[in-house]
Parts: sequence; C-alpha cells; structure tokens
Amino acid sequence: MISDLHTPPLQPYGTAYEQMLEKVRYEGAYPTREKADEAVRLVLAGLGRQLTGDERVDLAACLPLEAARVLTAQIPDTRPLTGWAFVKDLAARTGASLATTRWDTGSVFSAVAAHAGPDLITRILHQLPTGYALLFGRAELTPAA
Repeated sequence: MISDLHTPPLQPYGTAYEQMLEKVRYEGAYPTREKADEAVRLVLAGLGRQLTGDERVDLAACLPLEAARVLTAQIPDTRPLTGWAFVKDLAARTGASLATTRWDTGSVFSAVAAHAGPDLITRILHQLPTGYALLFGRAELTPAA
C-alpha cells in the first residue's frame, strides 16, 4: 500500500469559491450549498460557450479557480446566443423550467459581476448579443438611431 502521510487532506473548494457559493446561495435563496454549486457550474459552463477573447481571459482571472476552470473548460460556440436563447439553451440541457433557469442565471451572474467589477462586465456585455444586460441586473440600453 502506497500512501503519503505528508499530503494534507484535500479541501473540496478554495475559500474564494466557498464565498462565491455563499453569495449565490444567498442571492438565489438556494436551500443548500450543493444547489448553489449546481447553478454556478451550469451557468458558468454556458457563459464559457459564449465568451471569447480578452473578456474570457480577464473574467477567468477574476473568478475563483474552481469557477474559472468551469468557464474555460468550454469551447466557445460559433454562433453566439442572445440572452433569452442562452436561458432556453440552459433549460433544455437540464430539463429545468425557463423560470428556474432564469433565476439561476441571475443569481450566478450577480456573483460573477461582484468578482469581475463593472468595467469588465460592460466589456463582456458589449461582446455578447442582446439580452444579457438584464441577466446581469442591468438595463438593456440600445444606442439611438
């Protein structure tokens, strides 16, 4: 039997990710940390399929390591989805209702925005198709014609 007595026991998550989960759990009124973790993984994987370029790299750098891994493990889609199509896609992948998926998305994006800050979120919103601002808790502003 091989064992390394000098290896400390593995922690399930780092402190920063635990804090992120607690924020999502509070914002989303999830009954358990596991439910918050499911929402974080679902939404960040979806966002990872939408973001490209510097915004993707910069967001990953702002997030806790576990969250950044979920985001960057995804290959970006060739056709970006609108905000509503994003929610519908996540709902279809999980079998959850659109209302539940919209709630999950808003709860997770709230925590993501707290980590990223307003300037990066603005850059991300400029890259993504319409409909994401509301998911991030911002007004969807359109330029004047």
